[in-house]
Amino acid sequence: MSFSLRDKNAILFDMDGVLYDSMPNHSKAWSLAMERYGMHMSPHDVYMNEGATGHDTVVRISLRDRGFEARQREIDDIYGYKASLFRSMPEACVMPGAQDVFRKAAAAGLKILIVTGSGQKNLIERVQKDFEGFITRDRMVTAFEVKRGKPYPDPYLKGLEIAGVPATEAVVIENAPLGIRAAVAAGIDTIAVNTGPLEDEILLAEHPVLLMHSMQELADRLETLL
Repeated sequence: MSFSLRDKNAILFDMDGVLYDSMPNHSKAWSLAMERYGMHMSPHDVYMNEGATGHDTVVRISLRDRGFEARQREIDDIYGYKASLFRSMPEACVMPGAQDVFRKAAAAGLKILIVTGSGQKNLIERVQKDFEGFITRDRMVTAFEVKRGKPYPDPYLKGLEIAGVPATEAVVIENAPLGIRAAVAAGIDTIAVNTGPLEDEILLAEHPVLLMHSMQELADRLETLL
């Protein structure tokens, strides 16, 4: 299908797996944390739940593995342990091509925002340094800004509110099924970037307008789309 960014005024990026190659660290941290509390979370589970808040992820896996919803204190303990494991891991690299995408988007006059389900404060702080000049904290929607995370449209609706544009004038860059679902539910055209182990068909089932396989591919094609 033909798709253009010519009528777009804002571009909203997911963070993990889009701006940073951080999903392998998240996967290992979630697996170890869930194992400690008697549950199992495979890499496939992690990528399928990517974009959801930590709270929603624990609730979903607890219902599946144990048949009951985890209590809030346990949710806090599990996510706190997962977060500490994530912080102890080697720093994730910026995705190749991501900074180039930002430069080209900014040069085209697009407003740039980040919409993430993450509550990892170290990564939220780091992104403002790695993408300095393009992103500030007030241009970020994180797990702290919404009650309902992805796949609900709330994070992206909040992003539209901050950007001051209607859904038709925005585009989302996402790598996760739940993230794509959230963006599409908010009425925003979404480009899927499959940087993980999931089959393309899983992402395409959420109805993105385009699918690419790296941020570098997006960077290389961005001028044509613009």
